Amino acid sequence: MVITTFQKFLNTGAVLVLAGAAGFSYAQGEPVGFVKTVSGDAWVVTAGQSVKAQARTAVFLGSQLKTAKAGSLGVTFKDNTMMSFGPDTELTVDEYLFAPAQGQLKLGARLDKGSLNYVSGVIAKLKPDAVAVKTPTGTIGVRGTQFLAKVDAPSSTN
Repeated sequence: MVITTFQKFLNTGAVLVLAGAAGFSYAQGEPVGFVKTVSGDAWVVTAGQSVKAQARTAVFLGSQLKTAKAGSLGVTFKDNTMMSFGPDTELTVDEYLFAPAQGQLKLGARLDKGSLNYVSGVIAKLKPDAVAVKTPTGTIGVRGTQFLAKVDAPSSTN
């Protein structure tokens, strides 16, 4: 029996990365959310792969969401949490658990620079203390349904 190189590759259990209209599919599991709106240039960076954001681009645990100086981006997560990002923004999805039947709820993100409009989804409604957004100077704990945050990029002194 002749086994092709492709068959050998498949038999190793390797995961293929597929490009499609909705972005990339990665080995780290199910998407935690999807891009809903984009204006200007924006990207979703996951596992070292940068994908130009467009509607339906998948967002995964560990994804970094980036907008250009004239860009904006809107993302909806599986629990209906909505995040909108203004120009020149960088946010990383550090934690995401949404299994309400098992009581597993968590959303953690890091806003390194830029602006964020956050609207609570199911996670914050069921367990408000399970949601946190870290910034370079502190952590925002969600105790309401919406907040705005702005983090200025660090200034360089020469």
